[in-house]
Amino acid sequence: MLGLEVKKLPVEQQEICQYWTTVIFCTIFIVVSATFNTIFIVGMVMLVLSAAVPLTATDFRNREEALLQEYVKFFDKAAIVILPDSEPVGILNTLGICTVTQVEELKILIRMLPIWITMILFSTVLEQMYSTFVEQAGVMDKHIGVLEIPAASFQIVDVITVLALLPVYEKVIVSVLRKFTGLATGITPLQRMGISLVLSTLSMVSAALVESYRLQIAHVKGLVHHKVAVPVSILYQGPQYFFIGAGEVFSIGLYEFFYEEAPDALRSLCLAFSFANDSVGYYLSSLIISLVPVFTARGGSPGWIPDNLNEGRLDCFYWMLSMLSFLNLLAFILCAMRYKSRKAC
Repeated sequence: MLGLEVKKLPVEQQEICQYWTTVIFCTIFIVVSATFNTIFIVGMVMLVLSAAVPLTATDFRNREEALLQEYVKFFDKAAIVILPDSEPVGILNTLGICTVTQVEELKILIRMLPIWITMILFSTVLEQMYSTFVEQAGVMDKHIGVLEIPAASFQIVDVITVLALLPVYEKVIVSVLRKFTGLATGITPLQRMGISLVLSTLSMVSAALVESYRLQIAHVKGLVHHKVAVPVSILYQGPQYFFIGAGEVFSIGLYEFFYEEAPDALRSLCLAFSFANDSVGYYLSSLIISLVPVFTARGGSPGWIPDNLNEGRLDCFYWMLSMLSFLNLLAFILCAMRYKSRKAC
């Protein structure tokens, strides 16, 4: 129709192209489009070029689903043919064009980003199990009968919780929920993620209450200025570890979400992206813990997390994380309500 000779590359050459070309080509081309004066040739040219430029491993016409997203439409410029005024219409330089499929896949990825961002704080809370929970246990009574439990070893409660709840969830809870929802998984991945955020918030509330009680006993016993264990049993930490473990059981919804919602060509990338959530959350935890002394240790105050926790206010730190987790939960609910699944499109 446009007088263009379109040739499809051999399958072997198409398979050479990897999923990351979608992101790279779209991003670069959008910047170029916004920088230079161009003339857009619209219409069927986009669809023709989607077959002519095999930058992804699978062709647009062979997709199981072809979703034209109704958001961030400015990305559509990356799939529009651009010709300088001085050049006649001929064989187009397809290296400067993204396929419609690539653009739509990138838009799907962007649509999932808010969900990914709101799950970062779950990993931040999870990291407390390996840092502040251990420090807290270090100034508690670690004796259970004649046994003395190392502070870090009490993380076994989290492991036991996960091992105990996984079969119960899969065999009992899912079966019950399936009768009400009609879903094979009982609830959607987004609902599982929401439950995990609720449980992580409860974990921080529990940790804050335990620390408040521990500090109260430290004042009563006159141990505030002594770096010694307070006579409060380490068993009081059980609920906070339990809530964290239960949250881990439900947080698997994040990986299910990215696997189900990711485009075929970006599925591996999205799965890796979901695993990166833990890393970002851990780094965020380190950043917060590093900044807390900067803003709280002033005017002679030892701050919230000093070397001697009996002089500090670790409970305030936990309350802060509780509030952040609650606000993050509200943000997640908003994003989840606005999110439109690929299956619903």
